[in-house]
Amino acid sequence: MVNGAVRTPFYHLKESHCGLFATVHFHFTINQYIFFLIARAIMGIGAGGMNTLPFIIYADLYTNLRKRSEVIGYATASFSAASIIGPLIGGWIVDVFSWHWVFYINVPIAMFSILSVQFFFKEPIRNAAGKKIDYLGACLLISSLVLILTGIQMIGTASLVLIVSFMMVGLILLALLLQVEKKAADPIIPNRLFKNIPLVVDFFLFALLWGAFIAFNIYIPMWAQSLLGLSALIGGMTQIPGSITNFMGSVIGARIQAQVGKYRMVTLGTLAFLFSFFCVAAAPINTSFGFLLLMGAFEGLGLGLCFNILQISVQEDAEKRDIPIATSFAYLLRILSQAFMSSIYGVVLNNALMKGVEESRGEISIDMLNKLGNSQSMTDLPGTLLYEMRIIMYSGLHNIMLIALFLLIIALIFNIGIQKKMKKNGFKHFGQ
Repeated sequence: MVNGAVRTPFYHLKESHCGLFATVHFHFTINQYIFFLIARAIMGIGAGGMNTLPFIIYADLYTNLRKRSEVIGYATASFSAASIIGPLIGGWIVDVFSWHWVFYINVPIAMFSILSVQFFFKEPIRNAAGKKIDYLGACLLISSLVLILTGIQMIGTASLVLIVSFMMVGLILLALLLQVEKKAADPIIPNRLFKNIPLVVDFFLFALLWGAFIAFNIYIPMWAQSLLGLSALIGGMTQIPGSITNFMGSVIGARIQAQVGKYRMVTLGTLAFLFSFFCVAAAPINTSFGFLLLMGAFEGLGLGLCFNILQISVQEDAEKRDIPIATSFAYLLRILSQAFMSSIYGVVLNNALMKGVEESRGEISIDMLNKLGNSQSMTDLPGTLLYEMRIIMYSGLHNIMLIALFLLIIALIFNIGIQKKMKKNGFKHFGQ
Protein backbone atom coordinates (compact mmCIF):
# COMPACT_ATOMS: atom_id res chain seq x y z
CA MET A 1 0.00 0.00 0.00
CA VAL A 2 2.65 2.50 1.06
CA ASN A 3 4.85 1.14 -1.72
CA GLY A 4 2.43 2.36 -4.38
CA ALA A 5 3.11 5.99 -3.53
CA VAL A 6 6.77 5.70 -2.54
CA ARG A 7 8.13 3.71 -5.47
CA THR A 8 6.58 5.81 -8.25
CA PRO A 9 9.63 8.07 -8.81
CA PHE A 10 11.57 4.91 -9.68
CA TYR A 11 9.25 4.08 -12.58
CA HIS A 12 11.45 5.68 -15.24
CA LEU A 13 14.43 3.85 -13.80
CA LYS A 14 13.13 0.64 -15.35
CA GLU A 15 11.92 -1.09 -12.20
CA SER A 16 8.38 -1.89 -13.26
CA HIS A 17 9.03 -5.63 -13.30
CA CYS A 18 10.44 -5.78 -9.78
CA GLY A 19 7.06 -5.64 -8.07
CA LEU A 20 6.12 -9.07 -9.39
CA PHE A 21 8.92 -10.79 -7.55
CA ALA A 22 7.73 -9.48 -4.19
CA THR A 23 4.18 -10.69 -4.75
CA VAL A 24 5.29 -14.22 -3.92
CA HIS A 25 3.47 -14.98 -0.68
CA PHE A 26 5.77 -16.07 2.12
CA HIS A 27 4.26 -18.39 4.69
CA PHE A 28 6.17 -19.41 7.79
CA THR A 29 5.47 -22.77 9.40
CA ILE A 30 6.49 -21.32 12.75
CA ASN A 31 3.25 -20.30 14.36
CA GLN A 32 4.25 -16.84 15.52
CA TYR A 33 2.36 -13.68 14.79
CA ILE A 34 5.48 -11.61 14.14
CA PHE A 35 6.50 -13.80 11.20
CA PHE A 36 3.06 -13.47 9.68
CA LEU A 37 3.36 -9.68 9.91
CA ILE A 38 6.77 -9.79 8.24
CA ALA A 39 5.38 -11.94 5.43
CA ARG A 40 2.48 -9.56 4.90
CA ALA A 41 4.86 -6.60 4.83
CA ILE A 42 7.01 -8.25 2.14
CA MET A 43 3.90 -9.09 0.13
CA GLY A 44 2.68 -5.49 0.46
CA ILE A 45 5.89 -4.15 -1.08
CA GLY A 46 5.11 -5.98 -4.30
CA ALA A 47 1.36 -5.53 -4.17
CA GLY A 48 1.67 -1.75 -3.89
CA GLY A 49 3.69 -1.56 -7.09
CA MET A 50 1.59 -4.06 -9.00
CA ASN A 51 -1.66 -2.22 -8.25
CA THR A 52 -0.40 1.09 -9.64
CA LEU A 53 2.34 0.49 -12.19
CA PRO A 54 0.12 -1.16 -14.82
CA PHE A 55 -2.13 1.91 -14.95
CA ILE A 56 0.89 4.21 -15.14
CA ILE A 57 2.18 2.12 -18.05
CA TYR A 58 -1.22 2.32 -19.79
CA ALA A 59 -1.13 6.12 -19.55
CA ASP A 60 2.37 6.11 -21.01
CA LEU A 61 1.63 3.73 -23.88
CA TYR A 62 -1.90 4.88 -24.84
CA THR A 63 -2.33 8.63 -25.14
CA ASN A 64 -5.68 8.18 -26.91
CA LEU A 65 -8.36 8.18 -24.19
CA ARG A 66 -10.69 5.81 -26.04
CA LYS A 67 -7.93 3.28 -26.57
CA ARG A 68 -6.70 3.60 -23.00
CA SER A 69 -10.25 3.06 -21.73
CA GLU A 70 -10.50 -0.13 -23.75
CA VAL A 71 -7.14 -1.39 -22.48
CA ILE A 72 -8.11 -0.70 -18.88
CA GLY A 73 -11.37 -2.50 -19.63
CA TYR A 74 -9.42 -5.56 -20.75
CA ALA A 75 -7.31 -5.35 -17.58
CA THR A 76 -10.51 -5.16 -15.56
CA ALA A 77 -11.82 -8.18 -17.44
CA SER A 78 -8.78 -10.24 -16.46
CA PHE A 79 -9.17 -9.10 -12.87
CA SER A 80 -12.89 -9.93 -12.98
CA ALA A 81 -12.17 -13.41 -14.32
CA ALA A 82 -9.72 -13.98 -11.48
CA SER A 83 -12.29 -12.60 -9.04
CA ILE A 84 -14.79 -15.20 -10.24
CA ILE A 85 -12.37 -18.10 -9.98
CA GLY A 86 -10.65 -16.89 -6.79
CA PRO A 87 -13.60 -16.99 -4.35
CA LEU A 88 -14.61 -20.43 -5.60
CA ILE A 89 -11.15 -21.93 -5.28
CA GLY A 90 -10.43 -20.04 -2.06
CA GLY A 91 -13.66 -21.14 -0.42
CA TRP A 92 -13.10 -24.74 -1.50
CA ILE A 93 -9.52 -24.68 -0.19
CA VAL A 94 -10.59 -23.32 3.21
CA ASP A 95 -13.40 -25.86 3.49
CA VAL A 96 -11.38 -28.90 2.39
CA PHE A 97 -7.78 -28.11 3.44
CA SER A 98 -6.80 -25.08 5.53
CA TRP A 99 -6.22 -21.36 5.12
CA HIS A 100 -2.47 -22.02 4.73
CA TRP A 101 -3.06 -23.34 1.21
CA VAL A 102 -4.56 -20.01 0.14
CA PHE A 103 -0.98 -18.71 0.41
CA TYR A 104 0.76 -21.75 -1.03
CA ILE A 105 -1.26 -21.67 -4.26
CA ASN A 106 0.01 -18.18 -5.04
CA VAL A 107 3.66 -19.25 -5.28
CA PRO A 108 3.48 -20.95 -8.72
CA ILE A 109 1.16 -18.21 -9.99
CA ALA A 110 3.66 -15.53 -8.98
CA MET A 111 6.54 -17.46 -10.54
CA PHE A 112 4.62 -17.73 -13.81
CA SER A 113 4.01 -13.96 -13.75
CA ILE A 114 7.68 -13.24 -13.11
CA LEU A 115 8.78 -15.37 -16.06
CA SER A 116 6.11 -13.88 -18.34
CA VAL A 117 7.24 -10.32 -17.67
CA GLN A 118 10.90 -11.25 -17.91
CA PHE A 119 10.53 -12.77 -21.38
CA PHE A 120 7.64 -10.86 -22.98
CA PHE A 121 7.57 -7.32 -21.55
CA LYS A 122 10.04 -5.13 -23.43
CA GLU A 123 10.59 -1.44 -22.70
CA PRO A 124 13.46 0.92 -23.49
CA ILE A 125 15.60 1.97 -20.54
CA ARG A 126 14.86 5.47 -19.32
CA ASN A 127 16.76 7.74 -17.00
CA ALA A 128 15.40 10.12 -14.38
CA ALA A 129 17.34 13.05 -15.90
CA GLY A 130 19.65 13.26 -12.89
CA LYS A 131 16.93 14.30 -10.40
CA LYS A 132 17.70 13.60 -6.77
CA ILE A 133 15.45 11.07 -5.10
CA ASP A 134 13.43 12.52 -2.25
CA TYR A 135 14.60 10.09 0.45
CA LEU A 136 13.51 12.34 3.32
CA GLY A 137 10.03 12.70 1.86
CA ALA A 138 9.81 8.94 1.34
CA CYS A 139 10.82 8.24 4.96
CA LEU A 140 8.33 10.76 6.31
CA LEU A 141 5.56 9.36 4.11
CA ILE A 142 6.21 5.77 5.18
CA SER A 143 6.52 6.68 8.88
CA SER A 144 3.35 8.77 8.92
CA LEU A 145 1.26 6.20 7.08
CA VAL A 146 2.49 3.33 9.26
CA LEU A 147 1.56 5.27 12.40
CA ILE A 148 -1.84 6.35 11.07
CA LEU A 149 -2.72 2.87 9.79
CA THR A 150 -1.58 1.31 13.06
CA GLY A 151 -3.86 3.69 14.94
CA ILE A 152 -6.73 2.86 12.60
CA GLN A 153 -6.23 -0.89 13.00
CA MET A 154 -6.25 -0.55 16.80
CA ILE A 155 -9.72 1.04 16.83
CA GLY A 156 -11.88 -1.07 19.09
CA THR A 157 -8.98 -3.11 20.49
CA ALA A 158 -6.71 -0.58 22.24
CA SER A 159 -7.15 2.41 24.52
CA LEU A 160 -8.35 5.69 23.06
CA VAL A 161 -5.20 7.45 24.29
CA LEU A 162 -2.92 5.04 22.43
CA ILE A 163 -4.97 5.24 19.22
CA VAL A 164 -5.05 9.04 19.27
CA SER A 165 -1.31 9.18 20.05
CA PHE A 166 -0.41 7.07 17.02
CA MET A 167 -2.68 9.02 14.71
CA MET A 168 -1.61 12.44 16.02
CA VAL A 169 2.10 11.67 15.56
CA GLY A 170 1.30 10.36 12.08
CA LEU A 171 -0.57 13.56 11.19
CA ILE A 172 2.28 15.69 12.54
CA LEU A 173 4.71 13.80 10.30
CA LEU A 174 2.35 14.36 7.34
CA ALA A 175 2.32 18.09 8.07
CA LEU A 176 6.12 18.02 8.21
CA LEU A 177 6.12 16.13 4.91
CA LEU A 178 4.19 18.94 3.24
CA GLN A 179 6.82 21.43 4.34
CA VAL A 180 9.68 19.21 3.19
CA GLU A 181 8.06 18.67 -0.21
CA LYS A 182 8.00 22.41 -0.87
CA LYS A 183 11.81 22.41 -0.99
CA ALA A 184 12.40 19.01 -2.62
CA ALA A 185 13.74 18.98 -6.19
CA ASP A 186 11.59 15.98 -7.13
CA PRO A 187 9.01 15.57 -4.32
CA ILE A 188 7.34 12.25 -3.55
CA ILE A 189 3.95 14.00 -3.27
CA PRO A 190 4.05 17.45 -4.91
CA ASN A 191 1.93 20.05 -3.13
CA ARG A 192 0.62 21.18 -6.51
CA LEU A 193 -1.54 18.04 -6.60
CA PHE A 194 -3.78 19.52 -3.92
CA LYS A 195 -4.11 22.83 -5.76
CA ASN A 196 -5.58 21.00 -8.75
CA ILE A 197 -9.31 21.16 -7.91
CA PRO A 198 -10.57 18.61 -10.51
CA LEU A 199 -7.91 16.17 -9.30
CA VAL A 200 -8.92 16.67 -5.66
CA VAL A 201 -12.53 15.97 -6.67
CA ASP A 202 -11.42 12.67 -8.25
CA PHE A 203 -9.52 11.74 -5.08
CA PHE A 204 -12.51 12.53 -2.86
CA LEU A 205 -14.92 10.46 -4.94
CA PHE A 206 -12.49 7.54 -4.99
CA ALA A 207 -12.20 7.63 -1.19
CA LEU A 208 -15.97 7.72 -0.59
CA LEU A 209 -16.87 5.03 -3.11
CA TRP A 210 -14.16 2.62 -2.00
CA GLY A 211 -15.00 3.14 1.66
CA ALA A 212 -18.48 1.87 0.85
CA PHE A 213 -17.36 -0.86 -1.56
CA ILE A 214 -15.28 -2.66 1.06
CA ALA A 215 -18.43 -3.22 3.16
CA PHE A 216 -20.01 -5.32 0.43
CA ASN A 217 -16.80 -7.12 -0.40
CA ILE A 218 -16.19 -8.26 3.19
CA TYR A 219 -19.58 -8.58 4.83
CA ILE A 220 -21.91 -9.99 2.17
CA PRO A 221 -20.03 -13.34 2.16
CA MET A 222 -20.30 -13.20 5.97
CA TRP A 223 -24.03 -12.56 5.59
CA ALA A 224 -24.39 -15.67 3.43
CA GLN A 225 -22.40 -17.82 5.86
CA SER A 226 -23.72 -16.53 9.20
CA LEU A 227 -27.35 -15.76 8.40
CA LEU A 228 -28.08 -18.30 5.66
CA GLY A 229 -25.86 -21.08 7.04
CA LEU A 230 -23.92 -21.53 3.80
CA SER A 231 -20.31 -22.70 3.41
CA ALA A 232 -17.33 -20.44 2.70
CA LEU A 233 -17.38 -21.72 -0.88
CA ILE A 234 -20.98 -20.65 -1.45
CA GLY A 235 -20.43 -17.43 0.49
CA GLY A 236 -17.59 -16.52 -1.87
CA MET A 237 -19.95 -16.98 -4.81
CA THR A 238 -21.79 -13.80 -3.77
CA GLN A 239 -18.92 -11.91 -5.42
CA ILE A 240 -19.23 -13.64 -8.79
CA PRO A 241 -22.14 -11.61 -10.28
CA GLY A 242 -20.33 -8.41 -9.32
CA SER A 243 -17.21 -9.57 -11.10
CA ILE A 244 -19.19 -10.13 -14.30
CA THR A 245 -21.07 -6.82 -14.17
CA ASN A 246 -17.85 -5.05 -13.18
CA PHE A 247 -16.45 -5.99 -16.58
CA MET A 248 -19.70 -4.99 -18.29
CA GLY A 249 -19.64 -1.59 -16.58
CA SER A 250 -16.03 -1.06 -17.60
CA VAL A 251 -16.82 -1.75 -21.25
CA ILE A 252 -20.01 0.33 -21.26
CA GLY A 253 -18.33 3.26 -19.52
CA ALA A 254 -15.43 3.33 -21.97
CA ARG A 255 -17.81 3.46 -24.95
CA ILE A 256 -20.25 6.13 -23.78
CA GLN A 257 -18.09 8.38 -21.59
CA ALA A 258 -17.43 10.86 -24.40
CA GLN A 259 -21.18 11.34 -24.96
CA VAL A 260 -22.32 11.30 -21.35
CA GLY A 261 -19.45 12.97 -19.48
CA LYS A 262 -17.32 11.60 -16.68
CA TYR A 263 -19.29 12.96 -13.72
CA ARG A 264 -22.57 11.73 -15.14
CA MET A 265 -20.98 8.31 -15.61
CA VAL A 266 -19.84 8.34 -12.01
CA THR A 267 -23.37 9.37 -11.02
CA LEU A 268 -24.79 6.34 -12.82
CA GLY A 269 -22.28 4.09 -11.11
CA THR A 270 -23.04 5.62 -7.71
CA LEU A 271 -26.77 5.08 -8.28
CA ALA A 272 -26.10 1.40 -9.00
CA PHE A 273 -24.09 1.25 -5.77
CA LEU A 274 -26.89 3.03 -3.89
CA PHE A 275 -29.57 0.67 -5.16
CA SER A 276 -27.54 -2.34 -4.09
CA PHE A 277 -26.74 -1.08 -0.60
CA PHE A 278 -30.24 0.33 -0.02
CA CYS A 279 -31.85 -3.01 -0.86
CA VAL A 280 -29.41 -4.95 1.33
CA ALA A 281 -29.87 -2.52 4.22
CA ALA A 282 -33.64 -2.92 3.91
CA ALA A 283 -33.49 -6.72 3.47
CA PRO A 284 -34.93 -8.94 6.23
CA ILE A 285 -32.90 -11.53 8.08
CA ASN A 286 -34.35 -14.37 6.00
CA THR A 287 -33.50 -12.85 2.63
CA SER A 288 -32.55 -15.37 -0.05
CA PHE A 289 -29.16 -16.21 -1.51
CA GLY A 290 -30.46 -15.23 -4.95
CA PHE A 291 -31.21 -11.75 -3.62
CA LEU A 292 -27.59 -11.36 -2.49
CA LEU A 293 -26.40 -12.45 -5.94
CA LEU A 294 -28.66 -9.87 -7.61
CA MET A 295 -27.45 -7.07 -5.34
CA GLY A 296 -23.89 -8.15 -6.04
CA ALA A 297 -24.58 -7.65 -9.73
CA PHE A 298 -25.66 -4.04 -9.16
CA GLU A 299 -22.69 -3.41 -6.87
CA GLY A 300 -20.29 -4.73 -9.51
CA LEU A 301 -21.94 -2.62 -12.22
CA GLY A 302 -21.46 0.49 -10.10
CA LEU A 303 -17.84 -0.40 -9.49
CA GLY A 304 -17.18 -0.96 -13.18
CA LEU A 305 -18.81 2.32 -14.21
CA CYS A 306 -16.93 4.35 -11.61
CA PHE A 307 -13.44 2.86 -11.47
CA ASN A 308 -12.26 3.17 -15.07
CA ILE A 309 -13.79 6.61 -15.46
CA LEU A 310 -12.19 7.96 -12.28
CA GLN A 311 -8.88 6.23 -13.02
CA ILE A 312 -8.61 7.90 -16.42
CA SER A 313 -9.94 11.15 -14.98
CA VAL A 314 -7.10 11.23 -12.44
CA GLN A 315 -4.55 10.85 -15.23
CA GLU A 316 -6.20 13.49 -17.41
CA ASP A 317 -6.73 16.03 -14.65
CA ALA A 318 -3.12 15.74 -13.47
CA GLU A 319 -0.26 17.48 -15.23
CA LYS A 320 1.69 15.14 -17.51
CA ARG A 321 4.68 15.07 -15.16
CA ASP A 322 2.35 14.15 -12.26
CA ILE A 323 0.53 11.23 -13.90
CA PRO A 324 2.59 8.51 -12.13
CA ILE A 325 2.30 10.03 -8.65
CA ALA A 326 -1.36 11.00 -9.13
CA THR A 327 -2.20 7.44 -10.19
CA SER A 328 -0.36 6.02 -7.19
CA PHE A 329 -1.84 8.55 -4.78
CA ALA A 330 -5.36 7.71 -5.96
CA TYR A 331 -4.63 4.06 -5.18
CA LEU A 332 -3.19 5.00 -1.80
CA LEU A 333 -6.32 6.96 -0.94
CA ARG A 334 -8.50 3.99 -1.88
CA ILE A 335 -6.48 1.70 0.37
CA LEU A 336 -6.52 4.20 3.25
CA SER A 337 -10.26 4.61 2.85
CA GLN A 338 -10.77 0.84 2.88
CA ALA A 339 -8.48 0.40 5.90
CA PHE A 340 -10.20 3.16 7.86
CA MET A 341 -13.73 2.03 7.02
CA SER A 342 -12.88 -1.63 7.61
CA SER A 343 -11.87 -0.69 11.15
CA ILE A 344 -15.07 1.31 11.61
CA TYR A 345 -17.18 -1.54 10.29
CA GLY A 346 -15.34 -3.96 12.58
CA VAL A 347 -16.08 -1.79 15.61
CA VAL A 348 -19.75 -1.54 14.61
CA LEU A 349 -20.03 -5.31 14.24
CA ASN A 350 -18.19 -6.02 17.49
CA ASN A 351 -20.38 -3.58 19.40
CA ALA A 352 -23.50 -5.25 18.04
CA LEU A 353 -22.18 -8.70 18.98
CA MET A 354 -21.16 -7.58 22.49
CA LYS A 355 -24.54 -5.97 23.02
CA GLY A 356 -26.29 -9.15 21.92
CA VAL A 357 -24.14 -11.25 24.24
CA GLU A 358 -24.97 -9.01 27.19
CA GLU A 359 -28.68 -9.10 26.44
CA SER A 360 -28.65 -12.91 26.20
CA ARG A 361 -27.74 -13.10 29.92
CA GLY A 362 -25.03 -15.66 29.49
CA GLU A 363 -26.81 -17.97 27.06
CA ILE A 364 -24.77 -16.76 24.06
CA SER A 365 -21.02 -16.12 23.95
CA ILE A 366 -18.69 -14.44 21.43
CA ASP A 367 -17.18 -17.85 20.71
CA MET A 368 -20.61 -19.16 19.74
CA LEU A 369 -21.15 -16.20 17.42
CA ASN A 370 -17.77 -16.82 15.81
CA LYS A 371 -18.81 -20.38 15.04
CA LEU A 372 -21.92 -19.05 13.33
CA GLY A 373 -19.87 -18.15 10.27
CA ASN A 374 -18.41 -21.63 9.88
CA SER A 375 -20.70 -24.20 8.26
CA GLN A 376 -18.78 -27.04 9.91
CA SER A 377 -18.68 -25.73 13.49
CA MET A 378 -22.23 -24.38 13.22
CA THR A 379 -23.55 -27.90 13.81
CA ASP A 380 -22.11 -27.75 17.35
CA LEU A 381 -24.31 -24.79 18.27
CA PRO A 382 -27.60 -25.33 20.17
CA GLY A 383 -30.49 -25.23 17.72
CA THR A 384 -32.74 -23.36 20.15
CA LEU A 385 -30.38 -20.37 20.16
CA LEU A 386 -29.49 -20.37 16.47
CA TYR A 387 -32.15 -17.87 15.41
CA GLU A 388 -31.35 -15.52 18.28
CA MET A 389 -27.66 -15.58 17.37
CA ARG A 390 -28.51 -14.77 13.77
CA ILE A 391 -30.57 -11.80 14.89
CA ILE A 392 -27.53 -10.49 16.78
CA MET A 393 -25.31 -10.93 13.74
CA TYR A 394 -27.96 -9.37 11.49
CA SER A 395 -28.10 -6.22 13.62
CA GLY A 396 -24.37 -5.67 13.16
CA LEU A 397 -24.37 -6.36 9.41
CA HIS A 398 -27.43 -4.16 8.96
CA ASN A 399 -25.72 -1.22 10.69
CA ILE A 400 -22.63 -1.67 8.49
CA MET A 401 -24.76 -1.45 5.34
CA LEU A 402 -26.42 1.72 6.64
CA ILE A 403 -23.03 3.39 7.18
CA ALA A 404 -21.89 2.41 3.68
CA LEU A 405 -25.18 3.73 2.30
CA PHE A 406 -24.52 7.05 4.04
CA LEU A 407 -21.11 7.33 2.34
CA LEU A 408 -22.71 6.73 -1.05
CA ILE A 409 -25.35 9.39 -0.42
CA ILE A 410 -22.56 11.88 0.36
CA ALA A 411 -20.77 10.88 -2.86
CA LEU A 412 -23.96 11.30 -4.90
CA ILE A 413 -24.79 14.72 -3.43
CA PHE A 414 -21.20 15.88 -3.90
CA ASN A 415 -21.15 14.63 -7.50
CA ILE A 416 -24.43 16.32 -8.39
CA GLY A 417 -23.16 19.54 -6.82
CA ILE A 418 -20.03 19.40 -8.97
CA GLN A 419 -22.15 18.90 -12.10
CA LYS A 420 -24.34 21.89 -11.28
CA LYS A 421 -21.32 24.07 -10.66
CA MET A 422 -19.67 23.01 -13.92
CA LYS A 423 -22.91 23.50 -15.85
CA LYS A 424 -23.22 26.98 -14.39
CA ASN A 425 -19.68 27.74 -15.54
CA GLY A 426 -20.46 26.48 -19.04
CA PHE A 427 -18.38 23.30 -19.14
CA LYS A 428 -19.62 20.99 -21.87
CA HIS A 429 -20.30 17.38 -20.85
CA PHE A 430 -19.46 18.25 -17.24
CA GLY A 431 -15.76 17.66 -17.04
CA GLN A 432 -14.83 16.44 -20.50
